[in-house]
Amino acid sequence: QVRLVESGGGLVQAGGSLRLSCDGSGPISAFNTMGWSRQAPGKERELVAVIGSDGNTDYADFAKGRFTISRDNTKNTVYLQMNSLKPEDTAVYVCSLQFGVPPLLYWGQGTQVTVSS
Repeated sequence: QVRLVESGGGLVQAGGSLRLSCDGSGPISAFNTMGWSRQAPGKERELVAVIGSDGNTDYADFAKGRFTISRDNTKNTVYLQMNSLKPEDTAVYVCSLQFGVPPLLYWGQGTQVTVSS
C-alpha cells in the first residue's frame, strides 16, 4: 500500500523559511510525479509545484522565485523549500504522488504551515 507522510510544517514569521518533506513508501513506480498542493481555510486546494522522476519541475505563479521543489529518488522523498513566506501562504500543505497507466494519484495527510505577520 502506498503511503505518503509529510513533515516540516510549523509556525514562522513573515519573511521566514520552512522546508517540508514527504516520504513515500510502498509499491511505487520509479517513473512518477511527486508534488505539493495546499489548501487554506475556506479555499479550494491549489497546486504549488510538481517534479517528475526525471527532475522536470513546474510551479504555480505564486511559488516561482520563492519555493523550490526537489526530490531524492532513492528514497521516494520530495521536498519543498519555502523562502520569503507571506501570511497568505498559510495553509495545509499536502504531498501527492502519481504514477501508472491509467495514472493513480495518492495524497498524504498534510502538514500545517502558518505564517504570522
